[in-house]
Amino acid sequence: MSGGAFLGTTPFAATVLDRLAASDFRPSLVVTLPDRRRGRGRREEPSAVAERAGELGLEVLKSEDVNADIDRERIVTATEGVGWASICAFGQLIREPLLSEAPMLNVHPSLLPKWRGAAPIERSLMAGDRETGVSVMKLVAGLDSGPVALVETTPIGEEEDFGELSKRLAGIGGDLLTRALDLAVSDSIAWVEQNDSEATYAEKVEPSERQLDPTRSAARCHDLVRALTPHIGAWVGLVDGGRLGVTGSRLDPSNAPEPGSFVEDSGRLLLGCADFALELTTVKPEGRSEMDAASYLRGYGVPSSAT
Repeated sequence: MSGGAFLGTTPFAATVLDRLAASDFRPSLVVTLPDRRRGRGRREEPSAVAERAGELGLEVLKSEDVNADIDRERIVTATEGVGWASICAFGQLIREPLLSEAPMLNVHPSLLPKWRGAAPIERSLMAGDRETGVSVMKLVAGLDSGPVALVETTPIGEEEDFGELSKRLAGIGGDLLTRALDLAVSDSIAWVEQNDSEATYAEKVEPSERQLDPTRSAARCHDLVRALTPHIGAWVGLVDGGRLGVTGSRLDPSNAPEPGSFVEDSGRLLLGCADFALELTTVKPEGRSEMDAASYLRGYGVPSSAT
């Protein structure tokens, strides 16, 4: 059976596509954003979904606007066999009449209605959530507010960062989407409406939110590092006006330096927080590559203090 059209762009969506392509719902059309200029060389590069679709031998449509007549018609035609399209981290707003002409199952990495929006994994980690999951819902005009078909819950590891959690949730999402499509084509989904009064929102992470604040608890600082590793990056300000990127951390309740002070302890770099120490296990000096704390201390010494 054809899996209709799949719309996606990000590495998360590429993993979902991988699972979908290996199922009975292999897409007949993959829709993604056009190539974008990325990196220092500003070369045009395809999206993660375009790359994976090419490797899988799937037809790819790189669309500037899926609501435009020509692209919309291609999506609707691809969906006719199965009756449903699927979408995950695509990057464009889907409007009528496409919403009605090609009903879509949307993969969202949160336990809806919690963490609707652009950065659900980051916000869940930043909040110190102990569990998260994936929801597959019907795409509607509202922000992640459609009725839910399936949900799977999973615990969040205490040391799990965005990269690790995102990869795991993407695998869950791909399997969950396959199950949802199977139910959808047989008209067997028991839709569950979301309770809007319980909704929380996962806004995009702003640059100002990336800075570690040592007046907060070590746990909250640790959660921020986990949430922004490896794709965005947290940092701590230094009194000389510079900043030190932090890409790995660990709680150390046995040490309690003054908040904002740095301490070396047997080759370890500790940052004092409101309650106890946060060990900075992996750091990135400005203009340099990532390194472990011991290498940093040998090359730079102990920073004076954090701001």
